[in-house]
Amino acid sequence: MNTNRLSDTLAHAINSQMTKEAHAAQIYLSYAVWADNEGYEGVANFLFRHAAEERNHMMKMLEYIMKRGAKPVIAPIPAPFADPENLADCFGKIFAHEVDNTQAVYMLVNMSMEEKDWATWNFMQWFVKEQIEEETLAMDLLAKIKIAGGKNANGDALYNIDRELATMPDNAKSAEQVTTANP
Repeated sequence: MNTNRLSDTLAHAINSQMTKEAHAAQIYLSYAVWADNEGYEGVANFLFRHAAEERNHMMKMLEYIMKRGAKPVIAPIPAPFADPENLADCFGKIFAHEVDNTQAVYMLVNMSMEEKDWATWNFMQWFVKEQIEEETLAMDLLAKIKIAGGKNANGDALYNIDRELATMPDNAKSAEQVTTANP
């Protein structure tokens, strides 16, 4: 008996997103290695944690595909992007990648709506929320680098950013958590 509850189109799209999440993990991993090599141990720690988080996103997709009775397809992962030139470039590339990933998540949400696959639509809402958090976090990092001087940031500013990222939480406060007393 066929127990697959995903259309071929949606199963293919979720599999593609699963590979995209694996690619994101490789990008974060690559940038973490770059940061560590440049002496930014705090930034490296932060990026290594995000590489693991992206891999967890991949696993959520894989598990969902299996739970819906379809078969995950393990596809080759593209090579990570070239090393950043500096921390401003690193966080700029991270932000651009997260925006691209958000668009891919939105495409899956739209596809699930068009197919009236409410289980997939519901599943994807977690990723919508996660992408808000990821983009906010990347924007916050870009803002810190901009204040520090961008690509021309001095050693003291970069040292402070590196120290902060070593212990910085891996998530950003969502808009739903903000109040006038707690902006």
